[in-house]
Amino acid sequence: MTAGRAADGGATAAGRGHGATVTAGRAEVCAVVLAAGEGTRLRPLTERLPKALCPVGNVPLLDRALDRLAGLGLVGPGRVAVNACYLGDQVVEHVGGRAHLSVEPGDPLGTAGGVANLREWIAGRGVLVGNADAYLADPDRPPGPDIAALLRDWDGDSVRLLGQPAADPAAPGTFDGHVFTGFSLLPWRLVRELPAGFGDLVRALWRPAEAAGALTVVAYPGTFYDTGTPADYLAANLHAAGGDNLVDPTATVTGRCRAAVIGAGAVVHGDVERAVVWPGATVGPAERLRDAVRAGTVLTVHGTPPISGRGNI
Repeated sequence: MTAGRAADGGATAAGRGHGATVTAGRAEVCAVVLAAGEGTRLRPLTERLPKALCPVGNVPLLDRALDRLAGLGLVGPGRVAVNACYLGDQVVEHVGGRAHLSVEPGDPLGTAGGVANLREWIAGRGVLVGNADAYLADPDRPPGPDIAALLRDWDGDSVRLLGQPAADPAAPGTFDGHVFTGFSLLPWRLVRELPAGFGDLVRALWRPAEAAGALTVVAYPGTFYDTGTPADYLAANLHAAGGDNLVDPTATVTGRCRAAVIGAGAVVHGDVERAVVWPGATVGPAERLRDAVRAGTVLTVHGTPPISGRGNI
């Protein structure tokens, strides 16, 4: 098992349309974005939106994932699939015809189950699997090229994970001293053996590949947050704003804003600092919003951002 430094290059594409063939090394690849989860740690925000549609920097997380795949030449329902379950109708409507949709009935099938449920669609290809809730930003490369090293010179047989060095390399949940940062590359030979039903990729595929010496970690040099907690979700938004205000042109702001993200149609008459105001939300004239997310007229979720610029597995 080895760890590599991310670099330019990776996927090649015959075109950008729905019929484009994208390869990693010698293997043809498709992509799956996992967007079925509920996001329980982000409640009550995720009582309104599935986690995949929560905005970061005024862009839904799912759109960020699809844009990153498009930067690799992976576009359209022939090359990209999105799974949905919790508040799945919102995900289906949001995706539209941009990707193949896999709607899971009942409870979410988990990361392994979600991929296994797409086996007929994957149909012999390698799979680039991305978590919709992963926020990635590399100052030196745009989305897509920033993770291209994960695909470059892939043998089509081993498992690759995108990762960052862990503060404690021996901590549980690490892989070769790295924390997982949202994307993995899986060979068809293992995907076709995934059991149907609920399961997670860590136990079903990654750890067995690690034990067999068939897992490689490719280091991601940029910033990563998994956005699964209010603190990390807030921190990702503030990172996207770059330390300044990020205000949608349709928002109305008469109050004072410092390091804030203000969504479309939001109304801010109060004092906002290091905070996120969701689309359509309001902050009244007498309100002071600090280190928090506002949704609607009164829902406020606090989350003091962490000091570190990295998220957690």
